[in-house]
Amino acid sequence: MDITDIILNPVIVSVICLCVLCVLKVNVLFSLMISALAAGFLADMDISDIMDYFISGMGQNSETALSYILLGTLAAAIEHTGLSDILSNGISKFIKDNKYLLIAILVIISILSQNLIPVHIAFIPIVIPPLIGLMDKLKIDRRAIACSLAFGLKAPYIALPLGFGLIFQGLIADNMTINGIRVFKDEIWQYSIILGFAMFMALLVAIFITYSKPRYYKEASDSVNPFEKNMTKFNKKHLITLFGACTTLFIQILTGSLPLGALIGLAIIFGFRAVPHGKMDILLNQGVSLMGYIAFVMLVCAGFALVLKQTEGIEELINSIIPFIGDSKILATIIMLIIGLVITIGIGSSFGTIPILAVLFVPLCAKLGFSTPSSIIILCAAAALGDAGSPASDTTLGPTAGLNVDGQHDHIKDTCIPTFIHFNTALIVAAIVAVCLFG
Repeated sequence: MDITDIILNPVIVSVICLCVLCVLKVNVLFSLMISALAAGFLADMDISDIMDYFISGMGQNSETALSYILLGTLAAAIEHTGLSDILSNGISKFIKDNKYLLIAILVIISILSQNLIPVHIAFIPIVIPPLIGLMDKLKIDRRAIACSLAFGLKAPYIALPLGFGLIFQGLIADNMTINGIRVFKDEIWQYSIILGFAMFMALLVAIFITYSKPRYYKEASDSVNPFEKNMTKFNKKHLITLFGACTTLFIQILTGSLPLGALIGLAIIFGFRAVPHGKMDILLNQGVSLMGYIAFVMLVCAGFALVLKQTEGIEELINSIIPFIGDSKILATIIMLIIGLVITIGIGSSFGTIPILAVLFVPLCAKLGFSTPSSIIILCAAAALGDAGSPASDTTLGPTAGLNVDGQHDHIKDTCIPTFIHFNTALIVAAIVAVCLFG
């Protein structure tokens, strides 16, 4: 197979098509559908088969989509009680004129959204809009905020065995074991934490160097928060709401089901009347408004992923590159990471990429004599690469949803490109260094 076959590989072409269309400001949903068709046509698939795979594949992310809708409703309920207003006002008073303190607080909140109160990106459209005026007053470059939020959404599941990290690391362990390298879940974080540290260093570069200069925006409206602010003091309703949010986390850890956890959390909030029953339909609609678009993008991403699998382009890409590797572990690492980057940018989900990469990379790592720690780090990095920077990833869609409330934050130029440059570079460098250390 020559270089032309690699360039015309359905996976390569479809991902390039997706990125170009998004840069040209074609809607992400349309870009995914067009790119899926391009991949199918290059693989000589019939258009009816392409659409059948696309539609059936969407069901693979149904749990994720349902989780986002319920978490959006939970976030809307938290907002309705006024708890988010208390948080935003408290942050404003606490930081005064220290922009770096504000950024640090947002990083901590985004990390906690993956672990302590697992609302994931649903907190962003609630917490960020009320703070936009403060950010503009402090002349903060919103690209620094986008990188901060992306770090908090991404690094914890890579490095910490908590919340979404348990899911990600469990997938890594299960898929490595299935494909020939026996690994336990509690081993993963001991090595993947290297990747998390590299991302933290990249975050510092983004905040203190790349986007440290003041950036001026047009004066934002004072009413960027779409919800009515109806409470200012902490009371019984807020206590019930916090209990419901904590119960969401407990049920998710106990059962492994985030939708069930969110449902029970909502039941507590409505059952104990922190929010009146009559507001249930309104809050569900608000939840759909907050997270519905992102949930649907996740569904479409799953359809796109299945089409890519059916083209067999991923296996062809791997097989076409193996002859160039030889016995070089460093070269093999770089190639596997690049392939992981390409696939994840297209699919938009690190979690969904793991089974695809494991079946190809784990046997290759074993064949080339990689140690178990190196194999873990390669698979973690290859799966995580592209999540930050992908136009179709919740890691980028979430920050844009909060920062673009006044139309002054571009999804591609202000979220995708900054997060892509900083975090993907850090992950690649860290993985290569780790392979040199562990062999």
